[in-house]
Amino acid sequence: MAIIDEEKIKNSQILLVGAGGIGCELLKNLVLSGFRKIKIIDLDTIDISNLNRQFLFRKQHVGKSKAQVAKESALQLNPDIQVEAFHDSVMNSNYGVPFFKSFDIVLNALDNGAARSHVNRMCLASDVPLVESGTAGYLGQVSVIKKKLTGCYDCQPKPAQKTFPGCTIRNTPSEIIHCVVWAKHLFNQLFGESDPDQDVSPDTEDPEAAGMATQAVESSSKVGAIGGLERKSTRVWAEDTQYDSNKLFYKFFNDDIKYLLSMSNLWKKRTPPRFIDPSNLPFDQQQQQQSDENVLNDQKLWSLSECIAKFHESVHSLKNELKAGGPGSCLVWDKDSESAMDFVTCAANIRAYIFQIQGKSRFDIKSMAGNIIPAIATTNAVVAGLIVLQAFKVLSGKFEICKDVYINQIPNQKKKLLVPCSLEKPNPKCYVCSDKREVTLKVDVDNFTVKMLEEKVLKGPLGMVAPDVEIDDGKGTIMISSEEGETEDNWGKFLCDLGIQTGVRLKCDDFHQEYNIVVNILHCTELKDNVEFELVGDVSELQKDLRPASSSTSSSAVKQTGNGDAMENGGDVSTAKDGHEAISWLLSLFIHSFVHSFVRSFVRLF
Repeated sequence: MAIIDEEKIKNSQILLVGAGGIGCELLKNLVLSGFRKIKIIDLDTIDISNLNRQFLFRKQHVGKSKAQVAKESALQLNPDIQVEAFHDSVMNSNYGVPFFKSFDIVLNALDNGAARSHVNRMCLASDVPLVESGTAGYLGQVSVIKKKLTGCYDCQPKPAQKTFPGCTIRNTPSEIIHCVVWAKHLFNQLFGESDPDQDVSPDTEDPEAAGMATQAVESSSKVGAIGGLERKSTRVWAEDTQYDSNKLFYKFFNDDIKYLLSMSNLWKKRTPPRFIDPSNLPFDQQQQQQSDENVLNDQKLWSLSECIAKFHESVHSLKNELKAGGPGSCLVWDKDSESAMDFVTCAANIRAYIFQIQGKSRFDIKSMAGNIIPAIATTNAVVAGLIVLQAFKVLSGKFEICKDVYINQIPNQKKKLLVPCSLEKPNPKCYVCSDKREVTLKVDVDNFTVKMLEEKVLKGPLGMVAPDVEIDDGKGTIMISSEEGETEDNWGKFLCDLGIQTGVRLKCDDFHQEYNIVVNILHCTELKDNVEFELVGDVSELQKDLRPASSSTSSSAVKQTGNGDAMENGGDVSTAKDGHEAISWLLSLFIHSFVHSFVRSFVRLF
């Protein structure tokens, strides 16, 4: 498509953010399309699990910088191009507005919402067009973002990451995911950095167990000498036992279950948990049926006896890893660690058996524990081609022909897999790109600290990097400062200690992002689903109903992108001509680049 001249392509300054699945395909497309001035930034290093789809990397590159190796691979495709690599986080303060202003366009190939939101804000602050993208299995999406012309990445609300009440995880699991989360928490309690919020012991403060506290305490005093010592943390107790796997097993899968059964109110309407007798395990007929040699080991469902054996084996391996790290060392749970993954798989399945929940294979549990959304190389390749197509239009200044494009897993009503849509209009209520940036924070000010406000709200859903917060009280009281040490004394204080109640306005700024927003406080002692806080973007709607438990759902459709972010099709479908043009160009480039890459990969393999 003749929408941009060759000189424009050669001279355009391109920033590619991310050198992973989409990033590798995109860099190859940029080089083959004639772009010569490219900068790549990525903080990650190459893992062996990347090699099946991130084709710019080889086995000898494992452990090296993705950005640097991608640069070297790009220079092999065309030694005459100018490529600069940054092994760094794009959220680093070194990459401020002046850095972003040096580019003609920014292309996102990221896999997490926080970095996406940050790049979105930097592009808005520097008035540089952004092409956003993402994939999730067979689904994909490419969006064009231009200040004042289109909606931005944050214009539509993103649902919070799925969380589960602590009492459900610790006392009454009903789904396999509850057992997986419990097993990951157990790993951290035993081998990693302990977090009080991730305690795996039975929760005596569970509201459903009301009235059973005395009985529970009496029962706890009778818990065998095998480890029911409440005064010691799980980690200290495990160290005292020298990580005896038998004692660990009986503590978590026998003694703690007795403790739970003593809280009889929990089991009035639920099936109570059952005990495991390792000396008399049930015959697992399903496991025998799965012994078919055609089933991959990771996709087999381990029997209860296999899970118990794996538990002892993995505890021994992890104990040795911890010992090798020296005194005071901690392990970090990694889905690619064999022993860590075995531990979580067997612990989750043993707990699932106890609570009569269907177990899962190691493969399935790895997907759940690692929050893995399958990455498919062909989807990444198609998205990368669409990004370059939209980049051509943006660089030629033809925003009127730009499209947001969605890739479906199955054809839509018009039998199309690629669905081009009109660009989203700016959301006038968006707290990032609108002229009036204002949200309401519903929170219990008597139980929410300044540190929680900074970490869980400002740096969480509001996406700030280094926030400064001033209480709008006419005195200019600084509540949070980005300058180290200035307001650390406030961290442990509750909001009410600083005079913050309903109606107080907090003026929040992030100098690095050139971003500011006003947060209106609404004191609520009870929130829906027992969440710690709730952000409401539409203040005018909130004023109609100030009940503490009122819903804050938006009438706008949710649209998200990326590995780890769900996606929805939206917008007005454009004409068939636009779609055919896109598909025609994409297929030609894709076939050319696929053959080129396949031949190179085939030769290297053999």
